[in-house]
Amino acid sequence: MARKKYEEPEEHQDRWLVSYADFITLLFAFFVVMYAVSVVNDGKYRVLSASLGDAFGGRDAQAAKAERTEVEPPLPLASMVARRRAEATRREKERLAALARQLSNTLAPLVKTGKVRVTQSGRGVSVEINASVLFDSGDARLNGDSVEALRAVAGLLKDDTHAIQVEGHTDNIPIANAQFPSNWELSAMRASSVVRLFIDSGVAPERLTAVGHAATEPVAANEDPLGRARNRRVAVTIISALPEPPTEVPTR
Repeated sequence: MARKKYEEPEEHQDRWLVSYADFITLLFAFFVVMYAVSVVNDGKYRVLSASLGDAFGGRDAQAAKAERTEVEPPLPLASMVARRRAEATRREKERLAALARQLSNTLAPLVKTGKVRVTQSGRGVSVEINASVLFDSGDARLNGDSVEALRAVAGLLKDDTHAIQVEGHTDNIPIANAQFPSNWELSAMRASSVVRLFIDSGVAPERLTAVGHAATEPVAANEDPLGRARNRRVAVTIISALPEPPTEVPTR
């Protein structure tokens, strides 16, 4: 009987595709791992490392806790609120500083002679006007020379939005007449006179407050005429819309 010749199976020419697909899969997995490593949060990585060290007895527990506390970031919401408040406070201070410069330039002749002082603090901008510029002695009616200066101040303030407090101050020499039984009435009426002029000049009434302090807040000693003259004054304060936040006093 004739012997059948052995026939070799036909070799497939596309077997390389299997190896190529395996290579592409491994390459894709490699790049995924590399990307994942590149975006690992450093703080979380350190916390994880510290935790693993604690679990396997590699470090002291107190040291590990201190390190975790150190690397933990602050609350995102709290940080965002703090940044926004800081930025708003900065803009408010710049806005008030610009207003203070305008007021100082407008009242420059009186500033140079020491009759007016323009200052800025955490509360706002204050324009301190000597009473001799505004009133006759013992009177609460604005004299003619003062009206023009106050109207110039009102012109700068009428388009603003800040609250305004007008404060009257006197020296410590008592006054007692039919119109003003004490320095309280005199200081309050002087503040009210300035408020009325501001309203007449276009400043919104709801922004204004008149306060009388009498002689309770001196800025100089009342022992001589120069100090008493300094204490007789009217202060116009443009109050900051973002005053410094109050600090709570802890109990013992």
